Amino acid sequence: MEFNKKESLIAQITTRFKTIKGHNNDDAIDRLSHVYTSVSLVIIAIFLTTAHFVGKPIHCWNPAHYDKDWYKGYIENYCWISNTYHVAFHEQLPEGIEERTDREITYYQWVPLILLFQAFLFKIPNIIWRLLHSHAGVSLHNMVDLAEKTQGTSPKDRQDTIQTLADIIDHWLKTERSWKDNRYTRMRDAMSQKCSLMCSKRGGNFLAGLYVIVKLLFFANVVAQFFILNAFMASNYNMYGFEVLHKLSDNTPWDNSPRFPLVTFCDFQIRQLQNIVRYSLQCVLPINLFNEKFFIFLWFWFFIMGIASLYSLVKTLVVVVDNGSRYQFVKKYLKIDNKIQSGLDRKVCRRFADQYLREDGVFVLRVITSNSTDLVTTDLVSELWRKFNTEEEKASANQSSNGLRDDFTDIKANN
Repeated sequence: MEFNKKESLIAQITTRFKTIKGHNNDDAIDRLSHVYTSVSLVIIAIFLTTAHFVGKPIHCWNPAHYDKDWYKGYIENYCWISNTYHVAFHEQLPEGIEERTDREITYYQWVPLILLFQAFLFKIPNIIWRLLHSHAGVSLHNMVDLAEKTQGTSPKDRQDTIQTLADIIDHWLKTERSWKDNRYTRMRDAMSQKCSLMCSKRGGNFLAGLYVIVKLLFFANVVAQFFILNAFMASNYNMYGFEVLHKLSDNTPWDNSPRFPLVTFCDFQIRQLQNIVRYSLQCVLPINLFNEKFFIFLWFWFFIMGIASLYSLVKTLVVVVDNGSRYQFVKKYLKIDNKIQSGLDRKVCRRFADQYLREDGVFVLRVITSNSTDLVTTDLVSELWRKFNTEEEKASANQSSNGLRDDFTDIKANN
């Protein structure tokens, strides 16, 4: 009795944890992008914002007659908001104002905002997926929730849950079929069978096509991040990581990087009577110590994310476009339950995968598999297989009955 209470308590805690954690209707690479990358960017943005407002992000060498604290604070605030420009110590300060303006560093005040914007961009594909996948006519969240309820329950409750899950999927698959039979619907269904990227609810590939589009958005977003930072920093950021690797291999010291300079210059103007006095001040940007390290990390992280997103996109395309993958997925679980024993069973299995489940049905089964166990998927596929065979037998019996009725009518008419 105490053992059952402990088992029940463990099941409740596990269920509660899963409820808090939420269900996953995407893969690990997607979560790496829209969860972990977004959270990391927000954390970095908060850290840099704190450094901006709590510490002193800039220090300037003030003229001797401006030695009071409020003079210093005003000048440093002025240089912070009006941008500074970088000139290497072995170069002379440009005399022309336009040439100094061309050397201005314009990004460091806006780094926290651009990081938050990047975090939002990484989240957008997932937002699109969550908003649109429910239009397929089935709730993936509820499907996964039902599949998880089969864990840690009695055999009868587990079988009832599997039965309920199979009934829902069966009803959904039948509801989303074409209810008209004409040349257009037959042509559309044929095209859907050949091209799994049409995003057609009636064609049975809405979820799969939408998922491929979302995968493409994840990859496009990572590529766009390099161009966004390239434009934001006004430098060739796309090659930054390769330059870092080259410096590491050559043991080149990192002193006063032109992308993240620590020592810059600021032109400070002040009106005295009718004259405008211009000072060129030397400033230090301690915040660039952090900016440089963070953007090096981001370059390599985005590079890794780009490779992972491309791999995930290609893998999803192969699975969705290859019609044989549906058959192989279903056949694997039917063979586990000894449902495939002859060549005829294999033919029926292919019809079961291509005409009954179709791409969206197999996609739902894949999502359930990724959130539960192979045992749940095996029982669920077997129950759907039983329903499919029952419908096939009814359809065959009706055709035989109609054929006998037609033969009887013809004999009666001849007599």
